[in-house]
Amino acid sequence: MRRYELMMILRPDVAEDRSKAILERTVRSITESGGTILKNVPWGRRRMAYEIEGSRDGIYQIFLFESPASAIAEIERVLLITEEVLRHLVVRDERPASAISDELEEEAADAAAAAAAADSFIDEAESDAAPAAVE
Repeated sequence: MRRYELMMILRPDVAEDRSKAILERTVRSITESGGTILKNVPWGRRRMAYEIEGSRDGIYQIFLFESPASAIAEIERVLLITEEVLRHLVVRDERPASAISDELEEEAADAAAAAAAADSFIDEAESDAAPAAVE
């Protein structure tokens, strides 16, 4: 299996439930073909460089996934006939697997550190030293 990156731009006026359905259908299409989703990055609403079908803004979504090469044609076919998708692009990720694994592990470690920092926050009003410092 090879690594691919998919970038989708959805219409800005698409209802949130409809956009979630499109994203879920894309994920399901990847997984049913034997692929796995490595990373799902919602970029949100952004201004495009030029107008596409009367829209200056779009909702961006990026997927990093592993999939057999035969599944890419089906994914692109479904995205082409979906009216809410303004543009999409699937590219093969040429980075070595270790570089991507390191990047994913780094992001997971950063997220864990942020969660630990949030849990270890001590409110000065609750600490033993706070009353002494105030006096």
